[in-house]
Amino acid sequence: MLLYHSLAIALSSLTLSTAQDSLFVAQAEAAQSLPATIKWPTNLVGTWSTKSLSTLTGPGFFDPISDELIEPEHTGISYSFTDNGYYEEAYFRAISAPSTPNCPQGLLQWQHGSYFVNSTGSLYLVPIKVDGRQLISNPCAGSSADYLRYNQSEMFSMYSQFTDPYHNVPRLDLYEWDGTPMNPMYLVYSPPQMLPTTTLLPVTSATAHSKMKKRALAPEVPLSWKNGLMEHKELVRSINADRLWWVGLGLTGVGGLLYLGPRRMGWV
Repeated sequence: MLLYHSLAIALSSLTLSTAQDSLFVAQAEAAQSLPATIKWPTNLVGTWSTKSLSTLTGPGFFDPISDELIEPEHTGISYSFTDNGYYEEAYFRAISAPSTPNCPQGLLQWQHGSYFVNSTGSLYLVPIKVDGRQLISNPCAGSSADYLRYNQSEMFSMYSQFTDPYHNVPRLDLYEWDGTPMNPMYLVYSPPQMLPTTTLLPVTSATAHSKMKKRALAPEVPLSWKNGLMEHKELVRSINADRLWWVGLGLTGVGGLLYLGPRRMGWV
């Protein structure tokens, strides 16, 4: 009975979460068709970054021509907003697990799309579905990292923009959907530093997925993602599937002779 009750709670939570996501997307997509005379919040405009000021949106984080994420010098988060409803985000995080403290995962993530603020002050972000990218590395799970498409709508329950009393610079505080505050961000550029706001990577295949050589990662340490990608491309280029099949067949035959030959000769 307890099991059924737990399953019912889990399913209801999942259903509620899915419904909320659908509502966020519907509201944000509706905002895209609003008239050009709408007034977007001017205090959001610009490129904001967490304290290291190393992770920033724009061409220094994601290269759409080569479809490549570029590692910053330090971990951090950056958001950019325009005065006509567009945004861009860049994440570079190190995620440690208590069970394997020596194997932190690396996460690079990039999205862009449209945003709006509703009447209660909540901030909604809806990305262009095919453009988002995510790179995940786990040095203890194998010798490669995953590079794939990423699409996640976001809702911040509120935001606050003011002059930081300690640094005396514009500061932006975002609060997640449940009210949890994110790390404060500070204004780096105004107008914002962003890639074009239109679709940059139209779908040409079902899924963008590649493997890259992975290196050990620690917080605040850069990754050599680009070098790993080049090494993997050379590896894939050098493998011939037909040759590999014949080599496998030959080795199987040799193994059979080594096993059966001595037995038939009465040596074993």
